Amino acid sequence: MTLASMARKYEPRRLPDGERQATSAMIASLAAEGYDTVAAPFGHALVEAARKDERIVGLTADLGKYTDLHIFGQEMPDRYYQMGMAEQILMSAAAGLAREGFIPFATTYAVFASRRAYDFIAMAIAEENLPVKIVCALPGLTTGYGPSHQATEDLAIFRGLPNMTLIDPCDADDIAGMVPQIIAHEGPVYSRLLRGKVPSVLTRHKPDYKFLLGKAQMIREGKDVLVISTGFMTMRALDAAEQLARDNVDVAVLHCPTIKPLDVETIAAEAAKGGRLVVTAENHTVVGGLGEAVAGTLLTRGVSIGGFRMIGLPDEFLEAGALPTLHDMYGLSVAKVAEQIKSWL
Repeated sequence: MTLASMARKYEPRRLPDGERQATSAMIASLAAEGYDTVAAPFGHALVEAARKDERIVGLTADLGKYTDLHIFGQEMPDRYYQMGMAEQILMSAAAGLAREGFIPFATTYAVFASRRAYDFIAMAIAEENLPVKIVCALPGLTTGYGPSHQATEDLAIFRGLPNMTLIDPCDADDIAGMVPQIIAHEGPVYSRLLRGKVPSVLTRHKPDYKFLLGKAQMIREGKDVLVISTGFMTMRALDAAEQLARDNVDVAVLHCPTIKPLDVETIAAEAAKGGRLVVTAENHTVVGGLGEAVAGTLLTRGVSIGGFRMIGLPDEFLEAGALPTLHDMYGLSVAKVAEQIKSWL
């Protein structure tokens, strides 16, 4: 963090209508206006699955309450392991339990899994192809605490790791749907996690939506622009599409919750339709994430499109502050997504 950014950390900002907006880093809620929310979908889905499968155990590195694993711990204390603030031990213990026939769910913050525990995940879990499910809160820019807690590069780190499946769920529908599917998946999984009161987005736009591991799904059709999005940026893309429709800009949204393995067939097929501008949108650095994965797919397959752009976080350490301020600053807010898309047409 620079001296200038430190000075701005507590500087009052003004919204377009002149209202002052606090920028305390303590504000860490995800704005989702107009959507119903579900309380702790991951914790409740895991409890439901564990009632049917005695192999499921839960581990956390002193963050059960902040990954919603505490719900599992309350219901099944004999299968809940509090490892303390020791992420490397957390992953090693999860690997050991997997070797004994269990299906461990290891939870912490995304920065701690991807930065502190990477070598242990690589050697003890991924190389052995063990069924450890690593589910991590505070992905990307979902906290105002600054670079120490903003996991802006976690997907890039894990994309290069063999055997690892990567998931970036959009909402409560994705989270509840992914839990039984990653349990059934035989290898290791790294999933980002939205916790607490999580919006229910996808079924409002597509009532028959069901999470499918490894599959991208079209949530909204459109003839002018194709947005390929993941994580909560699918929600932002859908809301931006509704705004742009008022300006006669027709935006399609293809939701891609599984980053690896990427659904290259669906992405290539949809991008090839109609010469539309293709835009990727992700809550992650533009280096090594969904955008570059999609670009590589289109290039190697020779898909002809009407232009390509990426919405994502810059290749830098981000500032601290209130999420609405930061999302607007870095182009992840609905208004900024709509503004960028319109400027590229």
